[in-house]
Amino acid sequence: MTASDPWRRALADLVSRSHRLPPDELAVAVGVVLRPLGATATVYLVDAEQCDLRPLPEPGRPAPDALPIDTSLAGRAFTHVEPLIGHGPPPRLWVPIVNGTDRLGLLEVFPAAAVDPSDSSLQDGCRLIAGLIGHLVTSKIAYGDVLHRARRSRPMAVSAELLWQLLPPLTFAAPNTAISALLEPCYEVGGDAFDYALDAGVLSLAILDGVGRGLPAVLTTSVALSALRAARRAGSDLPGLARSVDTAITSQWRDARFVTGVLAEFDTRTGVLRYVVAGHPPPLLLRGGRAVREMTGGRRLPLGLADQAVPAQTRLERGDRLLLHTDGVTEARSTSGELFGLPRLTDLAERQISSGLPAAEILRRLSHAVTEHLGGTDRDDATLLLVEWSAEASANAEP
Repeated sequence: MTASDPWRRALADLVSRSHRLPPDELAVAVGVVLRPLGATATVYLVDAEQCDLRPLPEPGRPAPDALPIDTSLAGRAFTHVEPLIGHGPPPRLWVPIVNGTDRLGLLEVFPAAAVDPSDSSLQDGCRLIAGLIGHLVTSKIAYGDVLHRARRSRPMAVSAELLWQLLPPLTFAAPNTAISALLEPCYEVGGDAFDYALDAGVLSLAILDGVGRGLPAVLTTSVALSALRAARRAGSDLPGLARSVDTAITSQWRDARFVTGVLAEFDTRTGVLRYVVAGHPPPLLLRGGRAVREMTGGRRLPLGLADQAVPAQTRLERGDRLLLHTDGVTEARSTSGELFGLPRLTDLAERQISSGLPAAEILRRLSHAVTEHLGGTDRDDATLLLVEWSAEASANAEP
């Protein structure tokens, strides 16, 4: 593409419009900037439960149906994070919408009648527009409700509304590391949470599970998460992070509430992993696509019950994966009372890893397997967090 390319001009136009663009006019703005190219488009966002791609509404334009991720060509473009051609009629191009490497949805583009969807200039231009849309969705979502509504198939409980505002993006990748997380049930989440931060090559990780259900559990976990971040940003070491959470919980409540969790620091330059397991299921180490062992060191009482523990330390190998989970995964029971169990989780994780899919898609499939196992029965929170230490994993997360 040259600087005068019409797709570049469309991109510049969308950037110019974006500075004072209300969230509910994003889809309209995309249509306006594509009009000179003779193209039309629909923006789809993935729903909270990661089952469907839901269209962003446009005033005066009938909304198309939601698209199932598991049984549509559009869903394949989303899961594999790659543009795909739909031959129609009419022909169209499906382009993933991401923010960084966090999968947000798809851009459906109907090119001008004389333009072949396989044309490289068209595909490059659509990638540029879709990339900007990803950044705009992320930056504009805080200023209105339409982007939130577009991602929901039903109302969200107060507890879930609170917790989702505190969580980081579901997926992040650096040159040699990829991180993905997923939490269910997304509309009625209880006390589960996750967190990560990467600074100077050191990745801080946390997975938390507050005792109880609903809003009381979320309040406890929210305090724990905030205390963890405050201490980390003040430069605290790993034992200090645990002590800060202990203090924050005990200073607010006297009813012996607590949060189980795993706190970890992973040096992506050396492979050294230091971690604390606070009354929580231990992380699972996968090497060469196979489960090697549970990381059972660094044990202490749950956070909020004052205890001392020396962090465990080990060294990972390039290509290793670390899978963290809450007990809502392994203790999920079917209608017949059968546990999902660690062996089933391990087997499914190994099979999904062998597929070569991005980490975000591996977790989506694992989470849906837990949901299917439950068969409609009441469920505890189930949270998964996967860390992949390799340049290949990082590249696999890119569109």
